[in-house]
Amino acid sequence: MKVKKRNLYLTIFLGIQILLMRWVENHPSFVETYYSNGIYPYISSLFRILLGWIPFSLGDIFIFIFIFYALRFIYRLFKTRFKDFINKALSVTAFFSIIYFCFYLFWGLNYYREPLSKNLGYEKTKYSNEKLITLSEHLIEKLNTTQVQITKSDTVKVENPYSQKEMYKLARGGYDNLSKKFPQFRYKYGTAKSSLMSLIQTYNGTSGYLNPLTGEAQVNSRVPKTGFPTTTCHEMAHQIGFAAENEANFVGFLATLSNDDIYFKYAAYRMAVRYTIFELYKRDSEKYKELFQTLNKGILKDFRTSTQFWESFENPFEPILKKGYNAYLKSNKQTKGVNSYNYVVDLLIHYYKESI
Repeated sequence: MKVKKRNLYLTIFLGIQILLMRWVENHPSFVETYYSNGIYPYISSLFRILLGWIPFSLGDIFIFIFIFYALRFIYRLFKTRFKDFINKALSVTAFFSIIYFCFYLFWGLNYYREPLSKNLGYEKTKYSNEKLITLSEHLIEKLNTTQVQITKSDTVKVENPYSQKEMYKLARGGYDNLSKKFPQFRYKYGTAKSSLMSLIQTYNGTSGYLNPLTGEAQVNSRVPKTGFPTTTCHEMAHQIGFAAENEANFVGFLATLSNDDIYFKYAAYRMAVRYTIFELYKRDSEKYKELFQTLNKGILKDFRTSTQFWESFENPFEPILKKGYNAYLKSNKQTKGVNSYNYVVDLLIHYYKESI
Protein backbone atom coordinates (compact mmCIF):
# COMPACT_ATOMS: atom_id res chain seq x y z
CA MET A 1 0.00 0.00 0.00
CA LYS A 2 1.40 3.32 -1.11
CA VAL A 3 0.66 6.34 1.11
CA LYS A 4 -0.05 9.61 -0.68
CA LYS A 5 2.71 12.01 0.39
CA ARG A 6 0.51 15.09 0.03
CA ASN A 7 -2.02 13.77 2.56
CA LEU A 8 0.77 12.68 4.90
CA TYR A 9 2.42 16.11 4.80
CA LEU A 10 -0.88 17.90 5.36
CA THR A 11 -1.63 15.63 8.32
CA ILE A 12 1.75 16.45 9.85
CA PHE A 13 1.05 20.12 9.17
CA LEU A 14 -2.23 19.80 11.14
CA GLY A 15 -0.25 18.72 14.20
CA ILE A 16 2.13 21.65 13.74
CA GLN A 17 -0.81 24.05 13.48
CA ILE A 18 -2.36 22.74 16.70
CA LEU A 19 0.92 23.24 18.57
CA LEU A 20 1.31 26.72 17.07
CA MET A 21 -2.19 27.68 18.26
CA ARG A 22 -1.21 26.77 21.83
CA TRP A 23 1.47 29.45 21.54
CA VAL A 24 -0.84 31.97 19.89
CA GLU A 25 -3.49 31.73 22.60
CA ASN A 26 -0.97 32.97 25.15
CA HIS A 27 0.02 36.03 23.11
CA PRO A 28 -3.14 38.14 22.72
CA SER A 29 -1.22 41.40 22.15
CA PHE A 30 0.49 39.82 19.14
CA VAL A 31 -2.88 38.72 17.73
CA GLU A 32 -4.45 42.11 18.45
CA THR A 33 -1.68 44.07 16.75
CA TYR A 34 -0.74 41.95 13.76
CA TYR A 35 -3.95 40.05 13.04
CA SER A 36 -7.13 41.66 14.43
CA ASN A 37 -5.90 45.19 13.68
CA GLY A 38 -3.43 44.13 11.01
CA ILE A 39 -4.34 41.73 8.21
CA TYR A 40 -7.82 40.69 9.32
CA PRO A 41 -9.66 43.93 8.34
CA TYR A 42 -8.36 43.44 4.79
CA ILE A 43 -9.39 39.76 4.73
CA SER A 44 -12.83 40.61 6.09
CA SER A 45 -13.38 43.48 3.66
CA LEU A 46 -12.26 41.35 0.72
CA PHE A 47 -14.79 38.63 1.55
CA ARG A 48 -17.61 41.17 1.81
CA ILE A 49 -16.60 42.81 -1.47
CA LEU A 50 -16.45 39.46 -3.28
CA LEU A 51 -19.48 37.78 -1.72
CA GLY A 52 -21.56 40.59 -0.25
CA TRP A 53 -23.43 41.22 -3.50
CA ILE A 54 -24.65 37.61 -3.72
CA PRO A 55 -28.25 37.60 -2.37
CA PHE A 56 -28.01 34.13 -0.84
CA SER A 57 -25.53 32.51 1.53
CA LEU A 58 -22.66 30.88 -0.34
CA GLY A 59 -21.35 29.55 2.97
CA ASP A 60 -24.56 27.60 3.53
CA ILE A 61 -24.19 26.05 0.07
CA PHE A 62 -20.67 24.91 1.01
CA ILE A 63 -22.02 23.31 4.18
CA PHE A 64 -24.66 21.38 2.20
CA ILE A 65 -21.95 20.18 -0.22
CA PHE A 66 -19.71 19.16 2.69
CA ILE A 67 -22.50 17.14 4.32
CA PHE A 68 -23.25 15.41 1.02
CA TYR A 69 -19.63 14.38 0.46
CA ALA A 70 -19.17 13.37 4.11
CA LEU A 71 -22.14 11.01 3.90
CA ARG A 72 -20.90 9.74 0.54
CA PHE A 73 -17.45 9.09 2.01
CA ILE A 74 -18.89 7.16 4.98
CA TYR A 75 -21.14 5.10 2.69
CA ARG A 76 -18.22 4.13 0.42
CA LEU A 77 -16.04 3.36 3.43
CA PHE A 78 -18.50 0.75 4.66
CA LYS A 79 -19.28 -0.48 1.14
CA THR A 80 -15.59 -1.28 0.51
CA ARG A 81 -15.29 -2.77 4.02
CA PHE A 82 -12.62 -0.27 5.03
CA LYS A 83 -10.30 -1.19 2.16
CA ASP A 84 -7.25 1.10 1.96
CA PHE A 85 -8.33 2.60 5.30
CA ILE A 86 -5.03 4.33 6.14
CA ASN A 87 -4.99 6.35 2.94
CA LYS A 88 -8.63 7.28 3.40
CA ALA A 89 -8.03 8.31 7.00
CA LEU A 90 -5.08 10.44 5.91
CA SER A 91 -7.24 12.09 3.23
CA VAL A 92 -9.69 13.09 5.98
CA THR A 93 -7.01 14.52 8.27
CA ALA A 94 -5.44 16.30 5.28
CA PHE A 95 -8.80 17.87 4.47
CA PHE A 96 -9.26 19.03 8.06
CA SER A 97 -5.72 20.41 8.05
CA ILE A 98 -6.72 22.73 5.21
CA ILE A 99 -10.00 23.68 6.93
CA TYR A 100 -8.19 24.29 10.23
CA PHE A 101 -5.70 26.58 8.49
CA CYS A 102 -8.41 28.53 6.64
CA PHE A 103 -10.60 28.82 9.74
CA TYR A 104 -7.95 30.55 11.83
CA LEU A 105 -6.46 32.59 8.98
CA PHE A 106 -9.80 33.88 7.70
CA TRP A 107 -11.39 34.63 11.10
CA GLY A 108 -10.72 32.28 14.03
CA LEU A 109 -7.59 34.01 15.34
CA ASN A 110 -9.92 36.74 16.63
CA TYR A 111 -10.81 34.38 19.48
CA TYR A 112 -7.34 35.03 20.89
CA ARG A 113 -7.25 38.81 20.65
CA GLU A 114 -7.15 41.10 23.70
CA PRO A 115 -10.42 41.59 25.62
CA LEU A 116 -12.83 44.23 24.35
CA SER A 117 -12.80 45.81 27.82
CA LYS A 118 -9.11 46.63 27.32
CA ASN A 119 -9.82 47.90 23.81
CA LEU A 120 -12.40 50.32 25.24
CA GLY A 121 -10.36 51.24 28.30
CA TYR A 122 -12.78 49.62 30.76
CA GLU A 123 -11.33 48.42 34.04
CA LYS A 124 -12.34 44.95 35.16
CA THR A 125 -14.05 45.45 38.51
CA LYS A 126 -16.79 43.57 40.29
CA TYR A 127 -20.08 45.43 40.43
CA SER A 128 -22.56 45.41 43.31
CA ASN A 129 -26.20 44.37 43.24
CA GLU A 130 -27.09 48.03 43.70
CA LYS A 131 -25.34 48.97 40.45
CA LEU A 132 -27.07 46.15 38.62
CA ILE A 133 -30.46 47.24 39.99
CA THR A 134 -29.82 50.88 39.03
CA LEU A 135 -28.83 49.86 35.51
CA SER A 136 -31.85 47.57 35.17
CA GLU A 137 -34.19 50.37 36.27
CA HIS A 138 -32.60 52.78 33.80
CA LEU A 139 -32.89 50.34 30.89
CA ILE A 140 -36.47 49.41 31.76
CA GLU A 141 -37.41 53.08 31.77
CA LYS A 142 -35.80 53.52 28.34
CA LEU A 143 -37.49 50.40 26.99
CA ASN A 144 -40.92 51.43 28.33
CA THR A 145 -40.55 54.91 26.84
CA THR A 146 -39.49 53.60 23.44
CA GLN A 147 -42.33 51.07 23.35
CA VAL A 148 -44.90 53.81 24.03
CA GLN A 149 -43.32 56.07 21.41
CA ILE A 150 -43.87 53.35 18.83
CA THR A 151 -47.31 52.03 19.82
CA LYS A 152 -48.81 55.08 21.62
CA SER A 153 -50.02 52.66 24.30
CA ASP A 154 -48.26 50.74 27.06
CA THR A 155 -50.43 47.67 26.45
CA VAL A 156 -49.85 47.21 22.71
CA LYS A 157 -47.11 44.88 21.47
CA VAL A 158 -44.51 46.36 19.11
CA GLU A 159 -44.76 45.05 15.54
CA ASN A 160 -41.63 45.64 13.47
CA PRO A 161 -42.79 46.88 10.02
CA TYR A 162 -39.57 46.22 8.09
CA SER A 163 -38.64 43.37 5.80
CA GLN A 164 -35.47 41.46 6.56
CA LYS A 165 -33.62 43.03 3.63
CA GLU A 166 -34.62 46.48 4.86
CA MET A 167 -33.25 45.70 8.31
CA TYR A 168 -29.96 44.46 6.87
CA LYS A 169 -29.53 47.80 5.12
CA LEU A 170 -30.64 49.78 8.17
CA ALA A 171 -28.12 47.94 10.36
CA ARG A 172 -25.29 49.55 8.38
CA GLY A 173 -26.50 52.97 9.53
CA GLY A 174 -26.08 52.02 13.16
CA TYR A 175 -22.48 50.98 12.58
CA ASP A 176 -21.82 54.17 10.62
CA ASN A 177 -23.02 56.24 13.59
CA LEU A 178 -21.17 54.09 16.12
CA SER A 179 -17.85 54.32 14.24
CA LYS A 180 -17.85 58.11 14.68
CA LYS A 181 -17.29 57.55 18.40
CA PHE A 182 -15.55 54.18 18.20
CA PRO A 183 -13.54 53.88 14.94
CA GLN A 184 -12.68 50.26 15.77
CA PHE A 185 -16.31 49.34 15.02
CA ARG A 186 -16.27 50.61 11.44
CA TYR A 187 -18.20 48.33 9.07
CA LYS A 188 -17.55 48.61 5.33
CA TYR A 189 -19.03 46.79 2.36
CA GLY A 190 -21.87 44.29 2.22
CA THR A 191 -24.57 43.39 4.73
CA ALA A 192 -25.79 40.37 6.68
CA LYS A 193 -27.80 37.67 4.89
CA SER A 194 -30.67 35.34 5.69
CA SER A 195 -29.46 31.80 6.25
CA LEU A 196 -30.63 29.01 3.95
CA MET A 197 -30.56 26.81 7.07
CA SER A 198 -32.92 28.98 9.11
CA LEU A 199 -35.27 26.10 9.92
CA ILE A 200 -32.37 23.96 11.14
CA GLN A 201 -31.07 26.88 13.20
CA THR A 202 -34.48 27.33 14.77
CA TYR A 203 -34.57 23.70 15.84
CA ASN A 204 -31.09 23.93 17.37
CA GLY A 205 -32.02 27.16 19.17
CA THR A 206 -29.73 29.63 17.37
CA SER A 207 -30.55 33.02 15.87
CA GLY A 208 -27.61 33.26 13.51
CA TYR A 209 -23.98 32.44 12.88
CA LEU A 210 -20.93 33.65 11.01
CA ASN A 211 -19.42 31.38 8.39
CA PRO A 212 -15.68 31.74 9.05
CA LEU A 213 -14.67 30.39 5.64
CA THR A 214 -16.69 32.91 3.62
CA GLY A 215 -17.00 35.80 6.09
CA GLU A 216 -20.78 35.87 5.67
CA ALA A 217 -23.02 36.89 8.58
CA GLN A 218 -26.02 34.55 8.53
CA VAL A 219 -29.25 35.48 10.30
CA ASN A 220 -32.06 33.04 11.09
CA SER A 221 -34.92 34.46 9.01
CA ARG A 222 -37.55 32.80 11.20
CA VAL A 223 -36.80 34.55 14.50
CA PRO A 224 -39.33 37.12 15.83
CA LYS A 225 -38.76 40.46 14.13
CA THR A 226 -38.60 42.62 17.27
CA GLY A 227 -35.24 41.05 18.11
CA PHE A 228 -34.05 40.84 14.52
CA PRO A 229 -32.00 44.10 14.58
CA THR A 230 -29.83 43.01 17.52
CA THR A 231 -29.28 39.56 16.02
CA THR A 232 -28.22 41.16 12.74
CA CYS A 233 -25.84 43.60 14.42
CA HIS A 234 -24.45 40.79 16.58
CA GLU A 235 -23.48 38.76 13.51
CA MET A 236 -22.04 41.86 11.85
CA ALA A 237 -19.89 42.36 14.96
CA HIS A 238 -18.44 38.90 14.34
CA GLN A 239 -17.65 39.98 10.78
CA ILE A 240 -15.53 42.92 11.91
CA GLY A 241 -13.47 40.72 14.19
CA PHE A 242 -15.20 40.31 17.56
CA ALA A 243 -15.35 36.54 17.90
CA ALA A 244 -16.26 36.20 21.59
CA GLU A 245 -20.02 35.93 22.00
CA ASN A 246 -20.28 38.32 24.93
CA GLU A 247 -18.27 40.94 23.05
CA ALA A 248 -20.29 40.50 19.84
CA ASN A 249 -23.44 40.92 21.92
CA PHE A 250 -22.16 44.18 23.37
CA VAL A 251 -20.93 45.56 20.04
CA GLY A 252 -24.24 44.49 18.50
CA PHE A 253 -26.10 46.33 21.25
CA LEU A 254 -24.07 49.51 20.68
CA ALA A 255 -24.62 49.39 16.92
CA THR A 256 -28.35 48.78 17.31
CA LEU A 257 -28.71 51.53 19.90
CA SER A 258 -26.71 53.95 17.71
CA ASN A 259 -29.18 53.50 14.87
CA ASP A 260 -31.47 56.45 14.11
CA ASP A 261 -34.44 54.12 13.68
CA ILE A 262 -36.69 53.76 16.73
CA TYR A 263 -37.41 50.06 16.09
CA PHE A 264 -33.69 49.41 16.31
CA LYS A 265 -33.46 51.37 19.56
CA TYR A 266 -36.37 49.34 20.94
CA ALA A 267 -34.55 46.12 20.01
CA ALA A 268 -31.36 47.35 21.71
CA TYR A 269 -33.08 48.20 25.00
CA ARG A 270 -35.10 45.00 24.76
CA MET A 271 -31.92 42.93 24.54
CA ALA A 272 -30.13 44.83 27.31
CA VAL A 273 -33.09 44.52 29.70
CA ARG A 274 -33.30 40.78 29.16
CA TYR A 275 -29.62 40.41 30.06
CA THR A 276 -29.64 42.64 33.12
CA ILE A 277 -32.83 41.31 34.71
CA PHE A 278 -31.78 37.73 34.06
CA GLU A 279 -28.52 38.45 35.87
CA LEU A 280 -30.52 40.10 38.65
CA TYR A 281 -32.72 36.99 38.88
CA LYS A 282 -29.62 34.93 39.72
CA ARG A 283 -28.58 37.40 42.42
CA ASP A 284 -31.84 38.65 43.91
CA SER A 285 -34.99 36.88 42.70
CA GLU A 286 -37.34 39.07 44.76
CA LYS A 287 -35.96 42.29 43.28
CA TYR A 288 -36.13 40.69 39.86
CA LYS A 289 -39.86 40.03 40.30
CA GLU A 290 -40.39 43.60 41.47
CA LEU A 291 -38.63 45.12 38.47
CA PHE A 292 -40.19 42.69 36.00
CA GLN A 293 -43.61 43.99 36.98
CA THR A 294 -42.60 47.53 36.00
CA LEU A 295 -42.31 46.53 32.35
CA ASN A 296 -45.15 47.75 30.15
CA LYS A 297 -47.75 45.12 29.32
CA GLY A 298 -46.99 45.50 25.63
CA ILE A 299 -43.36 44.55 26.28
CA LEU A 300 -44.40 41.53 28.35
CA LYS A 301 -46.56 40.42 25.40
CA ASP A 302 -43.52 40.75 23.15
CA PHE A 303 -41.37 38.68 25.53
CA ARG A 304 -44.11 36.06 25.76
CA THR A 305 -44.37 35.81 21.97
CA SER A 306 -40.62 35.27 21.70
CA THR A 307 -40.64 32.61 24.43
CA GLN A 308 -43.55 30.78 22.81
CA PHE A 309 -41.77 30.84 19.45
CA TRP A 310 -38.66 29.11 20.78
CA GLU A 311 -40.65 26.69 22.92
CA SER A 312 -42.59 25.56 19.86
CA PHE A 313 -39.33 24.31 18.31
CA GLU A 314 -37.90 22.52 21.35
CA ASN A 315 -36.71 19.01 20.55
CA PRO A 316 -34.55 16.24 22.08
CA PHE A 317 -31.56 17.10 19.87
CA GLU A 318 -31.28 20.77 20.88
CA PRO A 319 -29.43 20.12 24.20
CA ILE A 320 -26.98 17.84 22.38
CA LEU A 321 -26.27 20.48 19.74
CA LYS A 322 -25.81 23.13 22.42
CA LYS A 323 -23.31 20.91 24.23
CA GLY A 324 -21.39 20.60 20.98
CA TYR A 325 -21.36 24.37 20.51
CA ASN A 326 -20.39 24.78 24.16
CA ALA A 327 -17.39 22.51 23.59
CA TYR A 328 -16.47 24.50 20.46
CA LEU A 329 -16.50 27.80 22.40
CA LYS A 330 -14.40 26.36 25.21
CA SER A 331 -11.87 25.01 22.71
CA ASN A 332 -11.46 28.59 21.47
CA LYS A 333 -10.71 30.16 24.84
CA GLN A 334 -14.34 30.96 25.74
CA THR A 335 -14.01 29.33 29.15
CA LYS A 336 -17.63 29.95 30.10
CA GLY A 337 -18.89 28.26 26.93
CA VAL A 338 -22.44 29.29 26.04
CA ASN A 339 -22.72 31.00 29.44
CA SER A 340 -20.26 33.64 28.22
CA TYR A 341 -23.26 35.33 26.60
CA ASN A 342 -24.29 36.59 30.06
CA TYR A 343 -21.05 38.49 30.55
CA VAL A 344 -22.32 41.28 28.33
CA VAL A 345 -23.74 42.71 31.57
CA ASP A 346 -20.21 43.54 32.74
CA LEU A 347 -19.67 45.69 29.66
CA LEU A 348 -23.10 47.33 30.03
CA ILE A 349 -22.25 48.34 33.60
CA HIS A 350 -19.09 50.09 32.41
CA TYR A 351 -20.80 51.70 29.44
CA TYR A 352 -23.54 53.28 31.56
CA LYS A 353 -21.53 54.10 34.69
CA GLU A 354 -21.24 57.79 33.75
CA SER A 355 -24.90 58.29 32.79
CA ILE A 356 -26.82 56.61 35.63
